[in-house]
Amino acid sequence: MPLHLAVIIGSTRKGRRAPVVANWFADRARQHSDLHVDVIDIAEARLPEELSDTPPAEVAAFGRRLAAADAFVVVVPEYNHSFPAPLKNAIDWTSRGWKAKPIGFVSYGGRSGGLRAVEQLRQVFAELHAIRVRDSVSFHDVWTQFESTAPRDPEGCAAAAKTMLSQLEWFGSALKEARLKSPYGF
Repeated sequence: MPLHLAVIIGSTRKGRRAPVVANWFADRARQHSDLHVDVIDIAEARLPEELSDTPPAEVAAFGRRLAAADAFVVVVPEYNHSFPAPLKNAIDWTSRGWKAKPIGFVSYGGRSGGLRAVEQLRQVFAELHAIRVRDSVSFHDVWTQFESTAPRDPEGCAAAAKTMLSQLEWFGSALKEARLKSPYGF
């Protein structure tokens, strides 16, 4: 049975590169026969900005898609040395959906390639009991790295994606089996 991988587009800005990067990565993931890929765009989720005790229907629908996933990849840009506020909002609305599941990161930006955003997200997801895989995919100066829908260095980028996907598959399978034997309740 294939693992369900949710690829989350973590930017909502107008003119964003996130869908281009996410679709490229999702295409790499779909080449793995053991993965079922679901691309989730938080811009389309239309989550409310203000948290409340009673989540609206949009949050429930977003949460169901996360709950169905066995592993995650967050595609994230770096804005001002951090990650976008709408992504943090989506994480906070659905804090339980990430527990005991592996997560990887595809980042992009200027010189740092989004790596500062990823380092901060690693801390956030540690608090949510998500298992962060070691390797990630990063696009430095994304505006020149992508011609239109693919990176200029397809082999190197595909190799980085393959490494991260292998880690996600390993942890995803192990944690899925563990959750079936004994639900994670911490």
